Amino acid sequence: MNRFVIFSGVLVFAVITAFPSGGESAAEQTQSSEPRGVDTSDWNDTGAKVHKQTGRPELRSRRAQNSDAGSSSWNSGGHTLQRQSDGHFYANGTVQGASTHFLVDTGASIIALTGPDAQAAGLTWSSSDIMPIGSGASGAVYGVPVMIDQVEIGGFTQRNVRAVVIPEGLEVSLLGQSFLSQIKSVEIERDRMIWKSS
Repeated sequence: MNRFVIFSGVLVFAVITAFPSGGESAAEQTQSSEPRGVDTSDWNDTGAKVHKQTGRPELRSRRAQNSDAGSSSWNSGGHTLQRQSDGHFYANGTVQGASTHFLVDTGASIIALTGPDAQAAGLTWSSSDIMPIGSGASGAVYGVPVMIDQVEIGGFTQRNVRAVVIPEGLEVSLLGQSFLSQIKSVEIERDRMIWKSS
């Protein structure tokens, strides 16, 4: 059994999952009902999530998300992402062949997929598969641990990638360390995130 902590401006929660060797996944409730994260955010009148003390954006609004798809470039042996106006890095890729837009979250232990992105990738689940997987600012977080056959972004391909599907409440899929840790080098230089394969 492994403990994964997913952290971003979108969610703050802990996930405990067990991935049997056969590739099927199962989830257990967290051992404590106490929230593992502290809500430090609020919503401003434009619909953007901001830090309560600093007032800086933590999660861009759905309107900004749809209007700014992010930019990236690929060079031999590497991939570069440009920081967007909200301060985050975004990447476009495929999950099991389906186009997916990610917020790159280096503090996230695993990939977290929105319900629509997971369905587009051919992942299925029933209502009985959905269970509490952790605690968030607004209460219990429900999801389904999964194993993704293949994720491809910017010329980097990973297979058998651990993830969790959050059917409701997640606005953009998160690209976490279950993918990023397999890249030889991930560096941030000012407004660029550089992935290197050698």
